[in-house]
Parts: sequence; C-alpha cells; structure tokens
Amino acid sequence: MSDKLKAKMVMISDTELPSVSRFLEEGIFSRFNTCEYAVFPGFCDVHVHFREPGFSYKETIKTGSAAAARGGYTAACTMPNLSPVPDSIESLRAQNEIIERDASVKVLPYGSITVGQKGETMSDLEGMAPDCIACSDDGRGVQSEEMMREAMIRAKALGKMIVAHCEVNDLLEGGYIHKGEYAKAHGHRGICSESEYLQVERDLRLAKETGCAYHVCHISAKETVEAIRRAKAEGVDVTCETGPHYLILTDMDLKEEGRFKMNPPLRGEEDRKALIEGIIDGTIDMIATDHAPHSAEEKSKGLEKSAFGIVGLETCFSLCYTHLVKTGIITLEKLIELLSVNPRKRFGIENGGDFTVWSLESEYTVDPEKFLSMGRATPFEGDTLFAECVLTVHNGKPVYEADK
Repeated sequence: MSDKLKAKMVMISDTELPSVSRFLEEGIFSRFNTCEYAVFPGFCDVHVHFREPGFSYKETIKTGSAAAARGGYTAACTMPNLSPVPDSIESLRAQNEIIERDASVKVLPYGSITVGQKGETMSDLEGMAPDCIACSDDGRGVQSEEMMREAMIRAKALGKMIVAHCEVNDLLEGGYIHKGEYAKAHGHRGICSESEYLQVERDLRLAKETGCAYHVCHISAKETVEAIRRAKAEGVDVTCETGPHYLILTDMDLKEEGRFKMNPPLRGEEDRKALIEGIIDGTIDMIATDHAPHSAEEKSKGLEKSAFGIVGLETCFSLCYTHLVKTGIITLEKLIELLSVNPRKRFGIENGGDFTVWSLESEYTVDPEKFLSMGRATPFEGDTLFAECVLTVHNGKPVYEADK
C-alpha cells in the first residue's frame, strides 16, 4: 500500500486496515484513482427510524439500511416507535427477524422503556436486554420521575443504557416550531426550550443518583448544552447527541413547508452557537441524524399540520464536511470521532473491519428524488454540498457502490 494512499486514511484502525488492504488487492478500487479519495471507518448512527414493523409505507429495514450504506453508515440503531412497540421479547424478536432478513448494514433495535411508549407501565427490560442495544421511549419523554428512576435502576442492573427523548408535555402548548422570532412574526405556536432542558436536568439528577449510564437524544437548546457540561464535570455518566440540522440552521431559516418541521425544532442562533461550542469542547459526544421518513402526503401540510421528522442518512457527512470541516470549525478527524469512533465506543458497537470511501471535493446538489430512502423531506433540498460516497463495505462486502 502506497504512503500516499495511507495518508488518505482517516482514523482507520488496525482492525479496519486488513479489510481495506484486501479490497485494494482484489481490485475493488481499480476503477478509482485511490489517491483522490479518503477512507474512513464505517459510520455509526445511534438514532434512526426505519419504520418497520408497522409503518412500511414510510420506510423499511431494507430501504433504510440502503440509505445508511449510501451515507457511509455500517451500523444504525432503530428507535422503538413502531407497531407493535418493541416492549416485550416477542415484539422485539419480530423486529429482529425482519432485520436479519433485510438489513444490508448492522441494525440494532432499541427496546422501549414503557409498554406501548405510554409512560404508564414498565416494559420487560430484563427479557429484552439480550436482544436490544439500549432502552428508549424516543418520540416521547418519560413524564413520571418515579418511572424514570425505576427504569434507570433496572437498566443499570442489566448493564443497559437509558437513551432519552426529553420533553415536558405540560409545556408544549400545542407548539410545532421553536418559540422564537419566526413563530412570533408568522403567528405560529411555539415549543419552548424549557420543555427540553427541564427534563434533561431532571434526568441528570436521577442518573447521578442511580449511577445509570444515560444518553440524551437530539439536543437543541443552549441550556441543555450547559446542563450536560455541568453534569459531566460532576462525574455523571452521561453522553449526548445533536443532529446536523441543529448545527447548521436556525428558526430564521424556516420556510412554510413540512420539510422544515422536526422535533425538537430548529431553535435560535444562540442555541446553534452553543451547540457548535459543545461539539468543539466535547460536551456533545456524537452527531446522529434522527433519520425520520414520512410519506409525501404526511409532509405536504405545512409547518402546522405536517408530521414531525426529516431524513438525514444520505446527507449527514456531506453537510458536516461542507459546513463544519471546510469552514475550519472542526477537523476532519474530529468529524470522524463524532460519526464513528464516539458512538461505537459509547454504545459498545464494534466495527469489525467496515469502512467507507469518499470523494471529498466532489460537489453535488441535494435532490431528494435520488435518495435511496423512501423519505424525501429535507430542509437542505437544492443545497450544493461537498463530498460524495463512492463505496461502503460491511462484513467484508460492498453494500453501496456509487457507480452501480
């Protein structure tokens, strides 16, 4: 292997190197000038929605994992807002059967914290533990402090992490975008930042009390960043993620279209800057897409009535490379830590030789009609980005090749 090509390998470990070398020897790169490409360990997204079972008109395990592979991901953790909800051994195994049959990358399901994600009765955490990556009620915050305390105690005993969507229902007031300048100017009902950070602060207190490993989903508010920063300084076993859209856009970038609606919402410029600072200083451990596909009809009803959620697996690296790396905010090595190294380390997901190859200086225009995901809603439609994936390898075989 040439020294020039080795210089293009970013954070490739001794585990991944033999796999890369084998593909070189077998000529898989023969149609590329390998010196023009960068090689990374396979990315890992700990927060996706593949919608199956129950909502296969939005996405399936097959299409979701294909989208993941195109985005350079070789591992993805699927959230439990499904039908049936994976709250028992039986429902979780039904999902795992589909994964085993249809997934082209490693897909690891969450088990729900509460039965039906209703927040009323604890799920069978003990029964599900061998077959789920962690426990989450994502899409809904656990409203009861006692319920969350019990969940943390039981999860700790099982060696499982609690992964929380934090939202105080009593503070939502029917909101659907950030309670900020855009909402005020256009007569929309807003979602206040308190609905996020107050529940985060509660959970951090419980995590400190119980010693449970705790992870906060898709943080969006400056107060949340500061609360997690303080908790880490106090020794709380906490990590967190944010999405690329929160690092790039604010509520003042909104348009009256469903493709700009997600939960939590795009917040203000001070929040965006706080998230960037959290990325730089290590308060925020990883970037996750919260890939949440819906049908075209569900996303065609404007900001108020469209479903919450956007897709992100196929654009995440390009967005982060374009807006964070090429602008000098973070290094390429830091981005790979956020997309691969840190999520795998925190969630105990080994790479096993997976890698992905990118043409970093290739430019393209985001066209949702070309997505492999069944979802098409992205606020970045029409944007010009740098970096295109040309190859993703999982378990020793190509799962995405650009020219095929």
